Amino acid sequence: MTDQDWMAEVRALVGKKYGRVYAWDKVNTPMIRQWCEIMNVNVRTNADGKVIAPPGMLQVWCMEGPVQNNYPPGSTKENPYEVVKLLDAQGFASTVAVNSELTFDRDVVEGEDLYYTTRLDSVGDEKTTALGTGYFVTLIMDYFSIGALRGDDEHVGQLLFRVFKFRPANAQPAAAADQKSAGIPKIKRSAPGISDDNRFFWDGVQQGKLLIQHCKSCGELNHPPGPVCPHCQSFEWDAVQACGKGEVYSYVVMHYPEVPPFDHPNPIGLIELEEGTRLIAQLVGIKPQDVRIGQKVQVEFNTFNDGEMTLPQFRVVA
Repeated sequence: MTDQDWMAEVRALVGKKYGRVYAWDKVNTPMIRQWCEIMNVNVRTNADGKVIAPPGMLQVWCMEGPVQNNYPPGSTKENPYEVVKLLDAQGFASTVAVNSELTFDRDVVEGEDLYYTTRLDSVGDEKTTALGTGYFVTLIMDYFSIGALRGDDEHVGQLLFRVFKFRPANAQPAAAADQKSAGIPKIKRSAPGISDDNRFFWDGVQQGKLLIQHCKSCGELNHPPGPVCPHCQSFEWDAVQACGKGEVYSYVVMHYPEVPPFDHPNPIGLIELEEGTRLIAQLVGIKPQDVRIGQKVQVEFNTFNDGEMTLPQFRVVA
């Protein structure tokens, strides 16, 4: 296939609309409360007493879940990313998300059924960037509420999602990339961002202590630390040393992108400490497929970058 032929096939898809993708569940209070808890925002209700879903949750309701492409019956079987497959086949196989923009027509409330449709909005002209040469692909997802509340399906919001599909600049053959060169410096871990608000935490880590911010006014423990207590807005705080024991409250396994010097897949846990607060840290000494919610863990302090940096990590214990 000539360049002209395959690009004509790509251009022919611009403007194509793909069918509905439904939500498994109605907009519901438990998911809203959990989202609000994680984001540290208050749950709101409207004048009718119905719980309002935060606007930023719009994309959440129609996500497929842990199993890829597992959508409810009636959802389209079309692949809205078929243009991406065409670009992959021509060597533009690398992907980086460029931007994602949500717009909202109105609040979504508990009890509504949602779905979205997708439209391939544009495929830009060939561009050369620092990453490589490729094409910007823009998709538009329009979200609708099924007419249970107002009689007709109603447009409630929109998601613009743009990616850059490219051939990497200065790509090296796999064999050459695998060869170790004595002149290439070892990649180090990035240092954490340290500010006046969290300096005590990282100073404690260097001493093998897990220090948690403690509000002197209301007694709440807060992590990550900040200048003001999110519970009572007091500026008065100190720190307490946690015992370092807890359990896996939730976790993710990072598969891509593979960022040196981390091992991959890379399990990251949301750890609930025995003291009651939570923090995010890398899980060590366990295979990613063996991580389970509720596993007991213990903090350990490990050094990196030739001893220049210490990080708290958590190991599963019996």
